[in-house]
Amino acid sequence: MKIDPHAFAENFIPEDHFKSQARARGVEVGAVDVTPGAGAYLRHLAFTLSAQAVVEVGTGSGVGSLWLLDGMLSSGTLTSIDDEMEHTQIAKIAFADADIAQTRYRLITNSVLDVISKLTDRAYDLVVLRHNPEDLAFVISEAHRILRSGGALVIDNYFGGSKVNDPAQRDPKTVALRDAGKIIKNDTEHWVSALISSGDGLLVATKL
Repeated sequence: MKIDPHAFAENFIPEDHFKSQARARGVEVGAVDVTPGAGAYLRHLAFTLSAQAVVEVGTGSGVGSLWLLDGMLSSGTLTSIDDEMEHTQIAKIAFADADIAQTRYRLITNSVLDVISKLTDRAYDLVVLRHNPEDLAFVISEAHRILRSGGALVIDNYFGGSKVNDPAQRDPKTVALRDAGKIIKNDTEHWVSALISSGDGLLVATKL
């Protein structure tokens, strides 16, 4: 039996016990979590950037947060934002299980647009958008403002369940993702970007 290369890549770096447990809790509450392949990529990116300060939009069950914390500097802080209190609560369980010090993260339950507009200019190494709000154009411009030069923005689940690449799909979320791709791809003065097929697509852009 031939193994699909995408499936092989997704499972190339296996998840540890804490991530698997967190994922199971996420399934119970319907959280959208990073896939193992996309998580491994985010860990690698955080490590490559020597990330000290990271913003994650869409905490989910905390699986993505654990991958990011694995790659960040041990002195770094992850700011994770979600508008669902239930997600924040199960992420706290995941962090406690994995023995993550409370100084290494802050979990914020609030509207993404409210929180991101209050974050400090040029203070972050990496911004990951997983729970994509429909005002993506605003979030992209805010991400550019809060990232340092050389910092990276990642839009997870960019394929939108294989809808973004299908021009016939015109629902608001798909259109927002498609437009976000055009904004980033065409703004070559501010971003250098690539689209990676891990998980449900990762649109990655580095701030020039």
